Amino acid sequence: MRDPRQIIIRPIVSEKSLIAMEENNTYTFEVAKEATKPQIAKAIEEIFKVKVMSVNTMNVAGKPRRVRYALGKTKSWKKALVTLKEGDKIDIFPAA
Repeated sequence: MRDPRQIIIRPIVSEKSLIAMEENNTYTFEVAKEATKPQIAKAIEEIFKVKVMSVNTMNVAGKPRRVRYALGKTKSWKKALVTLKEGDKIDIFPAA
């Protein structure tokens, strides 16, 4: 199995994800494209020492963009919505 830090690439911080963190105890992460739901759950539990209740994943398609005179495309990636057990919390913004 791969290292958990190769599966979980980065947390997604947006208005929508911050609201989900507060209301539903659901955290959003960018994950490796080939990662499965059980691998994602195990990686989150190992890295953050929390209990994962469910994992929902989605593939985000790249958007077309213009690069000067040619058409380009942003990269496609995989997003995971991880719901934690009631009372568990991940500190995305550690105190400096």
